[in-house]
Amino acid sequence: MNPYLNFSLEGKVALVTGASHGIGFAIAAAYAKVGATICFNSSSSEHLDKALAEYAKLGIEAHGYLCDVTDEPAVQAMVADIERTVDPVDILVNNAGIIRRIPMHEMDVAEFRRVIDVDLTAAFICAKAVLPAMMKKQQGKIINICSMMSELGRETVSAYASAKGGLKMLTRNICSEYGQYNIQCNGLGPGYIATSQTAPLRQPQPDGSRHPFDAFICAKTPAGRWLDAEELTGPAVFLASEASNAVNGQILYVDGGILAYIGKQP
Repeated sequence: MNPYLNFSLEGKVALVTGASHGIGFAIAAAYAKVGATICFNSSSSEHLDKALAEYAKLGIEAHGYLCDVTDEPAVQAMVADIERTVDPVDILVNNAGIIRRIPMHEMDVAEFRRVIDVDLTAAFICAKAVLPAMMKKQQGKIINICSMMSELGRETVSAYASAKGGLKMLTRNICSEYGQYNIQCNGLGPGYIATSQTAPLRQPQPDGSRHPFDAFICAKTPAGRWLDAEELTGPAVFLASEASNAVNGQILYVDGGILAYIGKQP
């Protein structure tokens, strides 16, 4: 098959962190549909079990692991278990993340550090764990879930924006350091996605009017709407496949055009 047209993930093992729901679940399910064996983690046994059941409903035999991605020994043990019982990881998607919407002058430093740990340090820990096997095989794909906050600032998200900006640069550094091993590291930058976590921001107000943030996002997006998690899956498959072998150190923003648009004149 022409590698420039090969979007298949047959025979590949994909580890998608935090893929018990939302964006991570959608990406993992898409990978399974094009042939990958899916591994994922959750820091909650309840969410892990629910996700395994949801994967099974889709006919996907996923491998789930209870693991805190900020705990390096736990991540190393999880990756070793995957290598021993499944196969070495070919594709890593650093998807696990949190956000705390608190004005910077009110934010406790412990909360700031927690966001950095989950959204940035964990990506370093997970990449570090899978890189040796990728280097040995002379191939691998690492995809970091970045954000529009990798490029933009906004009120109340100082920790999140700091972490996602750092994740953009970690992406470029992994590319720089490990491209010689035929390892590609790229970022995927979602726009505003309609998930259960963002549902409160899309609920109508008691008077029936649109939530102010819902109206703001739709006005700032040329597409005029929130995006579906499934709309990230095509770009995610591309970045995980042989079709993107010459793409390295890039951030692919799937945002409905927000970053290209100044917004409508009032």
